[in-house]
Amino acid sequence: MDALALEATGGKKTVNGTAVTAPLLTQAPVKRKPAKKAKKAVVFFEVEILDAKTKDKLCFLDKVEPNATIGEIKSMFHKSHPQWYPARQSIRLDPKGKSLKDEDVLQHLPVGTTATFYFRDLGAQISWVTVFLTEYTGPLVIYLMFYFRVPFIYAPKYDFTTSKHWVVHLACMCHSFHYVKRLLETLFVHRFSHGTMPLRNIFKNCTYYWGFAAWMAYYINHPLYTPPMYGEQQIRLALIIFLFCQIGNFSIHIALRNLRPPGSKTRKIPYPTKNPFTWIFLLVSCPNYTYELGSWLGFTLMTQCLPVAFFTLVGFIQMTVWAKGKHRSYLKEFRDYPPLRSPILPFIL
Repeated sequence: MDALALEATGGKKTVNGTAVTAPLLTQAPVKRKPAKKAKKAVVFFEVEILDAKTKDKLCFLDKVEPNATIGEIKSMFHKSHPQWYPARQSIRLDPKGKSLKDEDVLQHLPVGTTATFYFRDLGAQISWVTVFLTEYTGPLVIYLMFYFRVPFIYAPKYDFTTSKHWVVHLACMCHSFHYVKRLLETLFVHRFSHGTMPLRNIFKNCTYYWGFAAWMAYYINHPLYTPPMYGEQQIRLALIIFLFCQIGNFSIHIALRNLRPPGSKTRKIPYPTKNPFTWIFLLVSCPNYTYELGSWLGFTLMTQCLPVAFFTLVGFIQMTVWAKGKHRSYLKEFRDYPPLRSPILPFIL
């Protein structure tokens, strides 16, 4: 019986009068090749860079990858204008707007496939490390010159003489310790979110630090200097305040360093650690400035010197400006930022 007959009888045939079921013949399934996925077409961007002041076209970049960052666009722009290296470029969406971050991605910005950016020259740049090392080395050296009473500072009869008051020597040790600490932190602790600053800032910063160091050192190490009014008790209390705040300041710098991995610009909310000196993070956004202020208040109490008090006041005003700016930045960037915190002084400021 052929296959068609078997199919017609339901696959059965008769052998000696007995129905026997025969296996049906089926066709083996044909394996189909998986269909190839269609590749998505990459939409390239065209980037036009104009001068923020004159609106003149400076550069036109064709076929820019959509995932290109502003940092990469700066590098492309630098190739056509070698005099403007990436660190001195400010790229922005509006001529008077804020500079875009290097990590901003082109396709995530509010621009079309033909993007227009505005360029502003930030001027010659210098690394933060160089600025910090320069502005902190100056006060250290200048103060010691007054402490050792090198010639041409005081009357000739006082050249290379030493003070009879032990608080003068203690003040020199505290002042030197403070700036040596700052130098070491610059080299081994701090991680900077921005690699450079305008070159002109180094002259402004050095004038501030070097000038105040000379003014303070002149009076503290002067041959006619008089010790604090309340004597040893005042000096010892001031020393405790100074050392406590110096340790606290260092602890905060370590905590902030640990928030940012090497080579990263990521920002996180700082929280207290197991170190008790960091518990002030519960109340303050910038406790490094709080401890810095405390250190100079202790130094003012120790020396009872008017130039030191004035330096502390000016420093407090400047640190308050920085702390308020950083506090606003935290509130803007993190929705879950602790609402109880103040910028620099708990519950006050």
